[in-house]
Amino acid sequence: MKPRRALVREPGDRYTLCISSHPLRHTIDVSLARRQHAEYCRILSELGLEVIHLPRDDDHPDSCFVEDNAVIHGRRALICRMAKESRRGEEVAVEEALREYMPVKRAVPPATIEGGDVIHLPDHLISGVTQRTNREGIAQMEAWLNVKVETIADPRIVHLKSYVTYLGRGMMIATRTYADHPALRAFNVLVVGDDESYAANTLAIGDTVLMPRGYPKLQRLVKEAGFDVIPVNVSEFQKCEGALTCLSLLF
Repeated sequence: MKPRRALVREPGDRYTLCISSHPLRHTIDVSLARRQHAEYCRILSELGLEVIHLPRDDDHPDSCFVEDNAVIHGRRALICRMAKESRRGEEVAVEEALREYMPVKRAVPPATIEGGDVIHLPDHLISGVTQRTNREGIAQMEAWLNVKVETIADPRIVHLKSYVTYLGRGMMIATRTYADHPALRAFNVLVVGDDESYAANTLAIGDTVLMPRGYPKLQRLVKEAGFDVIPVNVSEFQKCEGALTCLSLLF
């Protein structure tokens, strides 16, 4: 089902202090990041989504990555408990906004869970068990959202959706590491080459797929699969190890 709304928040003044080991982190341009964010929001609006802008949060450098703050399924939202102390508090404004639309519940210790690990499918979810999401977090998500959750466990990674995303029509994009995982066995998987692995994080809205700009081989595969593609410049978010899905919470 195509989402109706997108919750977003532009980068704050302290965005350059984001959690990142990217070699170009020191070159982050906050003004450019805000322009790229505005263009991203414009595209979402043109695709028919109501774009809901949260107030900027200058106290939390990673606060523009709103996807991590909640998991929404079946008209309910689980408010996430972030793994990194520096990110706790981001979720407060997200929770307040979502209460206008649906029941919400907070994940509680010892759970850690972040939305960047959760792939939404028509009848179930797939979640990473990673550096940011643990099995208690998944158990609380499964119980509150009343949904089956399959898992892909890899303690080496931050978020699963940096490597696997769902396009729709029973199709996935995945890097070679995860393309043959049993959790993906029912899907037609488009495999991303190692030289284009960043592009594995795509944002599908109906028949349109937002992709990071500069990855022609995967773009061609997605077009050949029957989707419209919109390349988006997210260079300043890549430097903070963020990507397209990270920048919005769709519902």
